[in-house]
Amino acid sequence: MEPDSLPTEVILTHPRQSLGKVQLDWTPQPGNYLDFQGKTYAVLERRHRYQFKYGRYRLYNIALYVQFAQRPAEKTLVDGRWVVGDATCIYNAKSEIVRCAVNPHGPCQDCRYYEKV
Repeated sequence: MEPDSLPTEVILTHPRQSLGKVQLDWTPQPGNYLDFQGKTYAVLERRHRYQFKYGRYRLYNIALYVQFAQRPAEKTLVDGRWVVGDATCIYNAKSEIVRCAVNPHGPCQDCRYYEKV
């Protein structure tokens, strides 16, 4: 195991099943996208698993709960994080996972509901 990587189990949320394990050199946050075994998944949740050894707990594994997803073509940087779609629209959810309620699948360009903030 490399010093900056932890064993990470990738778990599909529906239907619940383990897709396998991987060594990652980065820490995926909910809302990030992960390419695994030739498919793209959105990270929904990250759980840490600890082991008690030599009188102390240490992080020994990470579990990522994911769902199949397409990488969005439209992203906007808002306060240091990427959100899906055009963040200048009042209907934009300002989320890494959901674009908006009125046009969740997009695209934002030429959307009939677009209203500037």
